[in-house]
Amino acid sequence: MFSNYLIGLREGLEASLVVCILIAYLVKTGRREALKPIWTGIAIAVVLALGFGCALEFGSQELTFQAQEALGGSLSIVAVGLVTWMVFWMRRTARHLKSELHGRLDAALAMGTGALVATAFLAVGREGLETALFVWASVHAASDGTPRPLIGVALGIATAVLLGWLFYRGALRINLAKFFTWTGGMLVVVAAGVLAYGVHDLQEAGWVPGLTHLAFDISDTIQPDSWYGTLLKGVFNFQPDPTVVQLVVWLLYLVPVLTLFLLPTRVSGRTGEPAAGAVK
Repeated sequence: MFSNYLIGLREGLEASLVVCILIAYLVKTGRREALKPIWTGIAIAVVLALGFGCALEFGSQELTFQAQEALGGSLSIVAVGLVTWMVFWMRRTARHLKSELHGRLDAALAMGTGALVATAFLAVGREGLETALFVWASVHAASDGTPRPLIGVALGIATAVLLGWLFYRGALRINLAKFFTWTGGMLVVVAAGVLAYGVHDLQEAGWVPGLTHLAFDISDTIQPDSWYGTLLKGVFNFQPDPTVVQLVVWLLYLVPVLTLFLLPTRVSGRTGEPAAGAVK
């Protein structure tokens, strides 16, 4: 449940910050008439993300078992690729996200209503589609037959919306660069588990060999249906009996990606960006 809460919080906060920056800029510059097309674009993006998530969930139920496993495994790998790109992109651009969005909004204002709708849609839609795909993959990886994974995602998104509102009102200030670094590192660990689960799906579909070659089996020590087994699976997508291929893929992803992500970055030459979560 925690891993899904983290996904909802991290992805939802990115979208919330984008919305707050766009709206605050229009209000501050006295162009409130442009708020309606901005909200229209945001609404379209949210509906598209929800529709995409429903299509993934209900569309896959009509497939055979092998096809479901192949689809689930393939989409899990795609989701891991997208979320990996996202955490590195946000780590690099968090300091100047505000000025970048302001520039796009100025250009859209000069072009008219349609451009404003498109700007808001593209800014929020990308986050929505990434969230829908990664949430779907993570929920299936951590699913234990209960609604807890979905509850975790919903709570994370609700927290992100609340934080976004507090940022907008000026009631909360945090160092966003540090926040995205810490949550990004934890998300890389979650992504490693999703990737290993995706590889296992492909093994069950017959696309990847080695399904019967286990790296180890500690099911007797850490029982999957125990509270601690459920906790490990929910947080880290831990599996007590991974295959050799799963373990190798997990290590080949986690070690280099987490190392690169935690390496110090050069400070951007841009100025005028607040380190804290002010959006006004």
